[in-house]
Amino acid sequence: MKRIPHTFTIVFALIVLAAVLTWVVPAGEFLRQTVDGREVVLNGSFHRVEAAPQTWQVFSALFNGFVDKADIIVFILVVGGAFWILNNSHAIDIGVMAFLRRVQRLSRYKLIRKLGVENIIITFVMLLFSLFGALFGMSEETIAFVVVFIPLAIQMGYDSIVGVCMCYVAAHVGFAGAMLNPFTIGIAQGIAGLPLFSGLEYRFFCWVVLTVIGIAFVLWYAHRVKAKPERSPVYKLDDYWRGRTDATDESRLTTRHILILLLLFLTIVALVVGVLAWDWYIAEISALFLAMGIVAGLLDRQRADDIAKLFLAGSKDILSAALVVGLASGIIIILRDGRIIDTLLYGLTRSLAGMGEVTSLAVMYLFQTLLNVVMPSGSAKAALTMPIMTQFADLINVSRQTTVLAFQFGDGFTNMLTPTSGVLIGVLGMARIPYGTWLKWVWKFIVGLIVVGFILMLPTLWLDLPGF
Repeated sequence: MKRIPHTFTIVFALIVLAAVLTWVVPAGEFLRQTVDGREVVLNGSFHRVEAAPQTWQVFSALFNGFVDKADIIVFILVVGGAFWILNNSHAIDIGVMAFLRRVQRLSRYKLIRKLGVENIIITFVMLLFSLFGALFGMSEETIAFVVVFIPLAIQMGYDSIVGVCMCYVAAHVGFAGAMLNPFTIGIAQGIAGLPLFSGLEYRFFCWVVLTVIGIAFVLWYAHRVKAKPERSPVYKLDDYWRGRTDATDESRLTTRHILILLLLFLTIVALVVGVLAWDWYIAEISALFLAMGIVAGLLDRQRADDIAKLFLAGSKDILSAALVVGLASGIIIILRDGRIIDTLLYGLTRSLAGMGEVTSLAVMYLFQTLLNVVMPSGSAKAALTMPIMTQFADLINVSRQTTVLAFQFGDGFTNMLTPTSGVLIGVLGMARIPYGTWLKWVWKFIVGLIVVGFILMLPTLWLDLPGF
């Protein structure tokens, strides 16, 4: 069996590859202007600029990446420290065991016994997080949920990958099939000159299809793992999680544990309300979890010095994930400073000229999908590509709404695969899953979603759909 390279090795190799491309690909840029507060590309403004090949900058990419992704890095460290304090009480593990014991009693009902209690739990949780991704673009927030759902998955007889799928994958499948996501659909439709969130009916259908496929795949994989745990690619790595849960199998749920779990529940409610009602983002969510950690420590009867030590221990434990986020961000910085991102965009969009509707849509979709691997920010990608893509759509008689859908799917699926995504790297760090192991497991699923996404776009070419 071939050994999978370390995540740092993979990411640094990609940084070197990006630097090599700056020597091969001619430098170029589009002119940009600000429209309604957004920076958009001027159509037909591409021009060659002085080359800026990257050399020693591959070594400064870590520093520059840290600066660029400081918000996510600090968020990861704060969440890691806060949950270390909370986990010291074993409230989550003991609570999960108590929850499963109570839920198992439902097996006396014939229908629930036939469906399977664990299947119902996985389906409900994934449906909820997919809805969060579809409605308000939940992404970074899933980092904090990993340490909640992995113990649940382990206790149900699955692995840490199932735990990650229950929150992170579900949210990003919903993100890809979003109906009201302001960070992707809102911006893209605004630039395309379309009514905000128009085409909602067909997008809802797409979300249902993608969510059902995502849940079915995870249930299939979970069944395989439960039947034969050694099939899991993280079977040995999950010794850490199994050791934590085994230590609490016989522990009793006390009033102190209940209060800490209630605190966690209220924190999650505050997070959802804050994001939806008050536009909370990384800073506010970090503060929320820091407060949760401190209060959890006090409820666990820890002294102030002990709380501080536990926080530092948790931050230290998750530090490698934060480092990888900074390093992965260096890939984008190398491409940007090498002034070749616009050249790649220009070259790929030119290939759309003279093609039929289906072929043009396929190339457009493939382009958005590949671009997302090196530019995971949906907002930035919308500002960069939509002014050009909408013009091509008009020329080839393809609906601008279809172009937005191609952007939406292209932006969504590969978020679960690209090493340039700080959220993915943060989630994997929390879950203690090496990037190479995750890539080997997830790539076929992502390819399947990409194919389904293209099939879902085809009716928009031939049917008179609302908003299209």
